[in-house]
Amino acid sequence: MGLDKFIDQCAYLAAGSGVISGSGGMLTMVIGMPVDFINLLTQQFRVTMAIMYHNKGDYHIGFPEFIALIATSLKVDAGVTITKTMMEGVAEKLLLLVGTRTAERMVPVVGAVIGGTANYLFIKRMAKSVKMMQPA
Repeated sequence: MGLDKFIDQCAYLAAGSGVISGSGGMLTMVIGMPVDFINLLTQQFRVTMAIMYHNKGDYHIGFPEFIALIATSLKVDAGVTITKTMMEGVAEKLLLLVGTRTAERMVPVVGAVIGGTANYLFIKRMAKSVKMMQPA
């Protein structure tokens, strides 16, 4: 399949769970958030292991590498959180311009777009960071 195609596949899978957890309002958020979080972690580790196997031919990591990956993940997560906050702010202002009645109908749609985009960006940025940590 190729490493970049595999990373794209993982990013799309993560985006899918983000869309589902943000699409139906409070009910799907309560049920979907834990599932979304687990899926995001799973895709993150799949990408990390694939990059390591691609570069080294082995995907076993030691404790120092594991801690470095966690630190990288937290930095990437902080960047995605800032991006997500900015997207939510823009969406809120756009919905206020559109009007209350339309905004009420669009909130689940906007939540799905933001959730999916944030998950996609997280996986793509994580892959880029891991590639920089693991030279070929």
